[in-house]
Amino acid sequence: MSSVEISEGSVLLEICGDQPLFYRQAVPSSGSGGLCVLLLHGIRFSSKNWQKIGTLETLAAAGYRALAIDLPGLGQSKAAVAPAAVGELAPAVFLRQVCEGLQTGPVVIISPSLSGMYSLPFLFQHSELLKAYIPVAPICTEKFTAEQYGSIQTPALIVYGDQDTQLGEVSLNNLSQLPNHRVVVMKGAGHPCYLDDPETWHKAVLDFLQQLR
Repeated sequence: MSSVEISEGSVLLEICGDQPLFYRQAVPSSGSGGLCVLLLHGIRFSSKNWQKIGTLETLAAAGYRALAIDLPGLGQSKAAVAPAAVGELAPAVFLRQVCEGLQTGPVVIISPSLSGMYSLPFLFQHSELLKAYIPVAPICTEKFTAEQYGSIQTPALIVYGDQDTQLGEVSLNNLSQLPNHRVVVMKGAGHPCYLDDPETWHKAVLDFLQQLR
């Protein structure tokens, strides 16, 4: 993966109280890459985890632009105001501003756990901006109806660990109502299944992304 460059930066978003939102980015050596993959994270994690397990490098080495942000109030974005505090539509507006501010174009979003509070509203309100959706046992799946799920044509890869018998199974039951989905169950893995088995995780994501091209 020596051809991959990883950088750090920040972007100012109006919805976050004009405080910087931190991100890490990996791009192929040939340039900014084509399709952009935006990685979110859970409450105990940050963009650093995606760097540690090699997801940023793996995506960039495969030709994608990989962006991992620290969500508002977490990681190195602690000063940024959590947009959920400023209205019901704020989580979707937040991700739209992230995509606009970082010029992602049509984006693939990887969304584990806590980040479901942002990615799911974005999916339902701005599906036209989403190239694909990769939820990993996200929260908030029960807040949407079967009719809402059924209206979304965005390709989805539902990933969870078979040891995650609570949130993993609940989210699967709801997300499986998406018409255009496939499921990857990671054997022996818990809630943050990507940390338990990065190799299987990377293969599943790359196989899925390859079929979008």
